[in-house]
Amino acid sequence: MANHKSSIKRIRQEQKRRLHNRYYAKNMRAAVRRLRAMTDKAEAEQQFPVVQKMLDKLAKVNIIHKNKASNLKSKLARHIQKLS
Repeated sequence: MANHKSSIKRIRQEQKRRLHNRYYAKNMRAAVRRLRAMTDKAEAEQQFPVVQKMLDKLAKVNIIHKNKASNLKSKLARHIQKLS
């Protein structure tokens, strides 16, 4: 266990941030999974901007890397295009 007051506070802050980041990353993965599972093109096209916005926001605050967000958006767009 840490002895310094500042290191105890640092541990508290890191734990709080970790839980916050895990929550949003998990939500993002679930949204991407739901979009990939969709078979109706109209519904998928309607949901795509919501997921896209989520990915951009998470990349902006460094929860995921900007290139990962970009790759996911491009793969999802291709998936939606293939739907009939």
